[in-house]
Amino acid sequence: MATHTLDITKEHCPMTFVKTKLKLAQIAEGDILEVLLTEGEPLNNVPKSAKEQGYNVLSVEHVDGNIHKVTIKK
Repeated sequence: MATHTLDITKEHCPMTFVKTKLKLAQIAEGDILEVLLTEGEPLNNVPKSAKEQGYNVLSVEHVDGNIHKVTIKK
């Protein structure tokens, strides 16, 4: 099992989940993806969309300022 990181703090919806989904497609089953994103739309949409797609959202944590980390298991 490996852990991957994706920084989408500079992206805006709908590209935030598009990039997250592309990265999830590249990693192995059981791997972990840590997504760094900003609060607001990305923070609301990425975890919700990941759950709707059948991924396991392990945690949503505040990192610094308006940056948050969403941890998703494929």
